[in-house]
Amino acid sequence: MRIAVPNKGRLHDPALELLERAGLHVQDGADRKLYADTVDPEVSVLFARAADIPEYVADGAAALGITGLDQAEESDVDLVDLLDLEFGRCRLVLASPEDGGVSSPEELSGGTVATEFPEITENYFEDVGVYPDIVEVSGATELTPHVDIADAIVDITSTGTTLRMNRLEVVDEVLESSVRLFAHPEVADDPKVQQVRTAFRSVLDAEGKRYLMMNVPEDALDDVEEVIPGMGGPTVMDVAGQDAVAVHVVVDERKVFEVIPELKAAGASDVLVTEIERLVP
Repeated sequence: MRIAVPNKGRLHDPALELLERAGLHVQDGADRKLYADTVDPEVSVLFARAADIPEYVADGAAALGITGLDQAEESDVDLVDLLDLEFGRCRLVLASPEDGGVSSPEELSGGTVATEFPEITENYFEDVGVYPDIVEVSGATELTPHVDIADAIVDITSTGTTLRMNRLEVVDEVLESSVRLFAHPEVADDPKVQQVRTAFRSVLDAEGKRYLMMNVPEDALDDVEEVIPGMGGPTVMDVAGQDAVAVHVVVDERKVFEVIPELKAAGASDVLVTEIERLVP
């Protein structure tokens, strides 16, 4: 089974890191430009442009693909969105010059909109019920309103800095995007595909979590359990030869600083905090 992964750009390193953390170590990935094996003999990686990955998956060249929702929507192919991988977040927005007088998409009826995403832009304006002339450009989209090529643009923004630098303001949000795990419809329910999805999900579920282990006198257990802000009841185990129990629990990282003094005050000792690589519910 092949997983298509961005071969460069801002999505490449986070995608490889996700594979590593999920247990799918990529072998010789830096030396092979197109394919790489993983530690799982049934899974290999196909390196491709992020924009091409939806087509690779739709055509069956890869069973799974890691790329942005914006790329999948622009490709307009039939894919199954298996999982939001929660990185590469951005927005596609409709923007126009600050002094251009455009405050709504309806005002662009009969106007011109420049974009690198003509399919998404056309679908957006169809939903609005307005049909401007859409001009496809391959870069520097934010400059087109200032050289009389377009009245507005549809472009990606993360922080809005580039728009502000080019004296553009957001008129409307077209699409909120993040990197997703996509599958070919015919293999979306395949056990191996679901195994990969579960592995990725376990990495995401472990984000921002810490594993706490501590010793607690039996007569203080109720007080300690009241303090623990866990994901459910803690795991409690007897400690051989002692009138104490070992308590294990998963907590949010941001609560660790405050909860440890409270645990100590309630009677816990030998508190150990560790990171969690993966968390499978």
